[in-house]
Amino acid sequence: MRHLLALAGALLAFPLAGALPAEQIANTQQVRNLDAPAAKPKSFVLYAAEPQNEPAGKRSVLELHFRVVDGFHVNSHTPKSELLIPTQITLQPVTGVKAEAVQYPAGTSYSFSFDPTEKLDVYSGAFTVKLPVVADAGTHTVDGTMRYQACDHAACYPPKSLPVQVIFTAK
Repeated sequence: MRHLLALAGALLAFPLAGALPAEQIANTQQVRNLDAPAAKPKSFVLYAAEPQNEPAGKRSVLELHFRVVDGFHVNSHTPKSELLIPTQITLQPVTGVKAEAVQYPAGTSYSFSFDPTEKLDVYSGAFTVKLPVVADAGTHTVDGTMRYQACDHAACYPPKSLPVQVIFTAK
């Protein structure tokens, strides 16, 4: 117990013996904040799985709703450079569901401060991907993955895969 009291007393006395002016303390704290790693989200794209109802045996279009986290963008499905990784959805086949090719929205042309002369084709904010299907009557679950590469104004991050699940009922 004496050791704890002595340690507590030493800690209390330390700021008095080596006190820094308030301005220097503030500058020290600012430097520490700059040295801290920047927080980045675990996922740059969010997916909202919404149950949908479609007519059985007829061509219909399912909608997959995504949102890119603020401050980031992802390359579109047709980026303007071979070096960029396109956003791509791969779906698993499901008995009773005939899926056509995924229909991606047009990207937005955007230039960045690091090269204002080059325009990139990106998705940011909310975007919707469409999946044309013909399905037998019943409830169906289509599983898949969206592969994408997210970037911010300064850097691009390693590609990520986002699980995608589409649940719909054909009546």
